[in-house]
Amino acid sequence: MPPDVRILTNIDAIAKRSAEDFVQSATQAVSEKGSFSVALAGGSTPKALYSLLASDAALRSQVPWDKMYVYFGDERSVGPDHADSNFRMATDTMLAKVPLKPEQVFRIKGEYKDTEKAAQEYEQVLRTSFKIAEGQFPRFDLVFLGIGNEGHTASLFPGTKALHETKRLVVRNWVGKLYTNRITLTAPAINNAARVIFMITGADKALALKGILEGPYEPEQLPAQLIQPPNGKVVWLVDTIAGGMLSIGIRE
Repeated sequence: MPPDVRILTNIDAIAKRSAEDFVQSATQAVSEKGSFSVALAGGSTPKALYSLLASDAALRSQVPWDKMYVYFGDERSVGPDHADSNFRMATDTMLAKVPLKPEQVFRIKGEYKDTEKAAQEYEQVLRTSFKIAEGQFPRFDLVFLGIGNEGHTASLFPGTKALHETKRLVVRNWVGKLYTNRITLTAPAINNAARVIFMITGADKALALKGILEGPYEPEQLPAQLIQPPNGKVVWLVDTIAGGMLSIGIRE
């Protein structure tokens, strides 16, 4: 089945479309099981979405904030107040501006010197909050992802050990080219989601995106290819510049 690729004019159009998807996923999840779980991404494109959800009165009023549980796809090895923190970005743009209680938000402890401990602790947080046993994966209602210009997603970078993980939910991943550890959800954890939305903007992503969607399956080079939920749906929301080299996609 060809991937579901939507080519939109710009970042604002992507933010609007993903916000509508967010509301729809949340409403459906709450009506089916009384709660909504979402894993957030870092980066500039998701930032536009979070700002919109917090500031647009019509959208904001449709989100079941009191039934929502917020998680993170990955985190950098920094504290929650650091400028590079994904948690801080989400907090500044959305989480602190909407009616969410602290106990509805589960952050990764990027400030730990021991990133393996941070990964294990977050895995335990997921097991407890999703009430799942050893060997089971959480079922996120919605996961937001982006890609890097070399095809990474979350903190699953080309040639890194995390790409081969099959059992863990969360791992510490050494990224040599950045000389740092990252804490990330694993591909199997993301692939158990009901819905995954990739949000991609900018000319620097165009070649990697074509490789991911139209090239041979070589996830060691392009880790975003790993994200193919067997019982879920993936939507690629791409701006015209990032999608400029694609021969597939529906222009909206």
